[in-house]
Amino acid sequence: MESTLFSCIVPVRNGMPFLDVCLESLLSQDFPSTSYEVSLYDDGSTDDTPERICFWEKRFNEKKIRFVSVSGAKSGGVGFAKNAAVRQSSGRFLCFCDADDVSNRQRLQRLHEKIEKNDNKTADRLFLGSCFTRIPADSTSRFARWANSLKNEDLSVQIYTSHGSTLIAPTWCVSRAIFDRIGGFNDEHAKGFPEDLDFFYRALDFGVKLVKIDEPLVEYRYHPDCATFGVFEETIWNLRIQRLQTRFLDNLANFSIWSVGKQGKRFFKSLSTKNKSKVAAFYDVDERKVQHGKYEEYDEINRRVVATIPVMHIKEATPPIIICVKLDLTGGDLENFIAEKHWIEGVDYVHFS
Repeated sequence: MESTLFSCIVPVRNGMPFLDVCLESLLSQDFPSTSYEVSLYDDGSTDDTPERICFWEKRFNEKKIRFVSVSGAKSGGVGFAKNAAVRQSSGRFLCFCDADDVSNRQRLQRLHEKIEKNDNKTADRLFLGSCFTRIPADSTSRFARWANSLKNEDLSVQIYTSHGSTLIAPTWCVSRAIFDRIGGFNDEHAKGFPEDLDFFYRALDFGVKLVKIDEPLVEYRYHPDCATFGVFEETIWNLRIQRLQTRFLDNLANFSIWSVGKQGKRFFKSLSTKNKSKVAAFYDVDERKVQHGKYEEYDEINRRVVATIPVMHIKEATPPIIICVKLDLTGGDLENFIAEKHWIEGVDYVHFS
């Protein structure tokens, strides 16, 4: 095992005014100073970030904590910055720390305790995350409630929702072995690409062991300059569609879609021609849509109907079903219906909401 157990990976670009509290939280970890390091990559900052990095380097050196930083002349994007920070680090495990977030002082200790419960071979397959709190506390409440409520058995099946990866990226800790095997983050796109979701999906293909610590170890900040807002929604949608088709739909003889509303129609139109032909029905609770009895896809170029699919009430539903109804917005009706049917997630249905 390397002498350094954890590398705290901090990509930053124009990190003020939040960088100070992020680095203070890493400096204050209740963990041996010789067992972790901070690896920071400045992705072409134009504010006071470079000066603050120099200040914090001295602070970490005073506490005998290794601190390594490199600055790029221009921005290469989030994926590029993360890869650069990893390359200059040396720890066996990579603890990702967004520059605007705050790590609980017990974060590394709790990660270490979880890792210690596994043998070396299993530990190298661990993909760890945790619960989190939000700053401000009332921001993205539905998203936070969903992510924090997920159990370990949910982590590998609720991977197609619009919420993104089931382990939330600012809480990630993965082994260097996983990172190297995957080949790091996609750094071909300077902006607009969901490098975290792409990394998460590729990690699943290598048989990682997803584990969530049911304790809030990160304060996840929400603000107008969040990198998330720079990612194109259409790109995320296409990545989710591609994954669902290749890993689930392509293996089915037929399936149905729950919701003939906006999301259900968009989902259908995004499918490959082969998978469109497998759609047996749309299901809905809207009596008007059910009474209409059918959904027609119209080819605007050739001016003709190219697909006609029956619309039926959800009470008549038979799996497998792709659910295009948003979670946590039906007063529990959606969740109760699924429970009454005794459907198995990932087998009988998949959430694509």
